[in-house]
Amino acid sequence: MYAPYPENMMESIKKVEATRAQRMATEPRRLTAEEKDALLEKFHPDYNPDAFAEIKVGPNKGQKAPLELAEMLHSTSRLINEKIDLTKIDYDVDVLVIGGGGAGSSCAIEAHNAGADVMIVTKLRIGDANTMMAEGGIQAADKENDSPVQHYLDCFGGGHFAAKPELVKRLVMEAPDAIKWLNDLGVEFDKAEDGTMVTTHGGGTSRKRMHAAKDYSGAEIMRTLRDEVLNRQIPVIDFTSAIELILDDKGHCAGAVLLNMETKEILIAKAKVVIIATGGAGRMHYQGFPTSNHYGATADGLVLAYRVGAPLREQYTLQYHPTGAAFPEQIFGALVTEKVRSLGAKLVNVKGEVFMNPLETRDVTAATVIRECRRGNQVNTPGGQGVWLDTPMIDLKNGEGTIEKRIPAMLRMFGKYGIDIRKQPILIYPTLHYQNGGVKVGTDSQTCVENLFVAGEAAGGVHGENRLMGNSLLDVIVFGRNAGKYAAAKAKDVVVGNLTLDHVAKFEKELEDAGITPDTVSPMLLPDYTRKVND
Repeated sequence: MYAPYPENMMESIKKVEATRAQRMATEPRRLTAEEKDALLEKFHPDYNPDAFAEIKVGPNKGQKAPLELAEMLHSTSRLINEKIDLTKIDYDVDVLVIGGGGAGSSCAIEAHNAGADVMIVTKLRIGDANTMMAEGGIQAADKENDSPVQHYLDCFGGGHFAAKPELVKRLVMEAPDAIKWLNDLGVEFDKAEDGTMVTTHGGGTSRKRMHAAKDYSGAEIMRTLRDEVLNRQIPVIDFTSAIELILDDKGHCAGAVLLNMETKEILIAKAKVVIIATGGAGRMHYQGFPTSNHYGATADGLVLAYRVGAPLREQYTLQYHPTGAAFPEQIFGALVTEKVRSLGAKLVNVKGEVFMNPLETRDVTAATVIRECRRGNQVNTPGGQGVWLDTPMIDLKNGEGTIEKRIPAMLRMFGKYGIDIRKQPILIYPTLHYQNGGVKVGTDSQTCVENLFVAGEAAGGVHGENRLMGNSLLDVIVFGRNAGKYAAAKAKDVVVGNLTLDHVAKFEKELEDAGITPDTVSPMLLPDYTRKVND
């Protein structure tokens, strides 16, 4: 058993406990639109001008991107000094899916349903993805007091009206069927005694439409999808990364160059259609933030698509989840699901004061937490700072046993370190969570590069400049399924021309003409946590 909270935190906890009864009886007001805008501009990391650089090459030339992403977009291909024989084909399929998370698995299942010869290639193992780490739930307007129209309004407004309307419409209209599809596959959603699904609120939602499997919703969904892929005997090439896309002499996407992560062997995959489903960018650690993301989340798909000419959109905006674990240091940055707040836990500063409504949108909540810390109302930790999330309020509000029943994963995670969240609050601070933008796609998930599709977190336009809780799992299912269907249909009519990597040299020339001499290669593939000398 690990030591409990240190003395300074225990003194603050006494103040939290002393004000709990008062907080149970009141609900902080929601901020006005004007207050939200002013708050975001001053405190949200997306508004930090020093954290961005101008993109100097490619289809987004002249636009801004986070410093770390800009460096990847301006970097040298891993193949620049390699002699690649494109006549030696190791894999030849109809549909190549790059990524083995929720989106990639959904793609593969639906492509397989349509009769396509499909293969998944994944950097780690199938299921090693942000989908597995999602906790709170998946949104769908499938109750009598709700509608896809209301869901649309929540999404579009929550994303600051920056999303592509057609994509949002598709997301919300197909959400109920996505839930049914998952339920039919065997996902064990929370249900009442009569068999109806239990739904809750999330930040920015106007109705209770969050469907969950306790607080391991993503793991349950990913388990089910992974089993379906394996039961269908869809080929999965583990521990193998795509390091460059292949075009044919018509300029159409025609496969990928692969790298075995263990042996370093280079392999060639030829395909009639390619689907990028590589997920997010948390392991880039933008602005030095910790992350809730899995180990392989390094924006690879954005780099690969960009080098063949596919533009990005909203690449300048990231979601910093407001409640990442700030103590103990062993779980620093780990996600504390928004469901904790939707069940009644409030955010409280070092003085025991509540300072915001707990169900504001994620960007507003994160900015408010940062503001509170900058005001000097933070709780200091050995490695940083944070504010309290008063979890004992959940059982007090909903009845004893609610925490154990509804968020058991949170109970176990903190319990390992001697913290009982039924009796003690937990310390949180924003953590890098989601890539709001990505590769620009149409409603069929295809990019402007023929035969190249993108689905899931690597695709841009669905969420705009902020994502609502529960819409990421929904995104990977809705657009993952559709990408698989459209790709399979497209593959029936594709005749692949002669394979080429000419775009690599072309991009290198563009870097040279822009006066850029890269000292890094991309895609990153994996983060480097090696301790440097004199660190």
